[in-house]
Amino acid sequence: MTKRRGTLEHNRLSTRAPETVSNKRVVTDGDRPPATAIADLDKAARAYSESLIKNAPDPVFVSDLEGKILQVNDAASELLGFRPDELIEQSLSRFISPDETREFLAALREVVEKGVTRNARLNPRSASGEVIPTTLNASALRDQDGKVIGAIGILRDMRELDKARAYAESLIKNAPDPVFVSDLEGKILQANEAVYKLLGFRPDEVIEQSVSRFISPEETREFTAALREVVEKGVTRNARLNPRSATGEVIPTSLNASALRDQDGKVIGAIGVLRDMRELDKARAYAESLIKNAPDPVFVSDLEGKILQANDAVFSLLGFRLDELIEQSLLRFISPEEVREFTAALREVVKKGVSRNVRLNPRSATGEVIPTTLNASALRDPDGKVIGAIGILRDMREYEQVVRDLEKSKGELQEKILDLEKFEEVVVGRELKMIALEKELESLRREIERFRADRVGQ
Repeated sequence: MTKRRGTLEHNRLSTRAPETVSNKRVVTDGDRPPATAIADLDKAARAYSESLIKNAPDPVFVSDLEGKILQVNDAASELLGFRPDELIEQSLSRFISPDETREFLAALREVVEKGVTRNARLNPRSASGEVIPTTLNASALRDQDGKVIGAIGILRDMRELDKARAYAESLIKNAPDPVFVSDLEGKILQANEAVYKLLGFRPDEVIEQSVSRFISPEETREFTAALREVVEKGVTRNARLNPRSATGEVIPTSLNASALRDQDGKVIGAIGVLRDMRELDKARAYAESLIKNAPDPVFVSDLEGKILQANDAVFSLLGFRLDELIEQSLLRFISPEEVREFTAALREVVKKGVSRNVRLNPRSATGEVIPTTLNASALRDPDGKVIGAIGILRDMREYEQVVRDLEKSKGELQEKILDLEKFEEVVVGRELKMIALEKELESLRREIERFRADRVGQ
């Protein structure tokens, strides 16, 4: 290598033009720095670059434009298991297949034309015979005149990444839900069996096709927005898509998408998980029908108490129109004290799934305060997370009127009981007096009999 560098230095110095015309001024050798100064600067730059290569954590090599290895660092020797002297002055084609040799030469041509090449796949064979998957990023090695004279190649060991990719592909393939991989333009790169089963298409009818082929223009815009969210945030959740199947059926689905990244962490696409919403939509429609036709006032709220849905019985109870209730907070219709009670009920719904017999006294459109009790149960999303509450109100006015009537009847009954007790007291007192008189008469009767008996004895 020392000999080669000397040759390059000799060629550089020997091909220098004797003079240059610039702005009508002749620049002679006397205007240039001394050759020794240039050589010292070049030597310092070369030493610095060699130090960078030697101490780089990734495997780095330097080759000429025919692929002969001129320099390697310790990481490259460690990766391949060869000593430096077994690599230096060897052609890279000795360690890779003929096909990859052609790919490497194409990469070198790209380096000459563009100054860089990225992510060329190479699978060099190590000293132990192991084929090591790597990616090659190469940049131009230039002489002092800017001419490309070789390449500085950085290898990345892809064994762990390939294992991770194979594991991810296995997860996608065997996932129970429909899963697909797309690029950032929406072209489908991979899909599992569940996707084909859902849509009824063969793999060749899905792969390399745009998602827009299966969804409407409006949903294409929504999917594109979801891709932007994936790029910005790494994930998007519950975008609604309604792809058309092979039979023409429109299938309601929700899309959860996460970022697909390259080995540098850059987002290069999306991994989309579809959820067939047909059964869930049927269940939701059934639940909405139950709510709509329930005889009791029923409403649906989010966890902040905003009313999302209400049936006719609610409007009848409170006397408000639909637009005066929907998207309004229930807190608008109850007192501050009851706001705290309702908030506590929502916390209980989240914790236990249900809350019972909470007292609420909403104010109607006429200003009447209506006593009610609230029974609430959890409203859950497709993943089972509590996202709100389904509340059933019970109008307590008639019940409280019955209670008041009972209280009134109880009062009247107590008064009658007191009157009876007084009457009983009078009656009992009279009977006691009669008994006392009878005892007194009996006593007098006995006295008279004794008196008569004494007179007869005389």
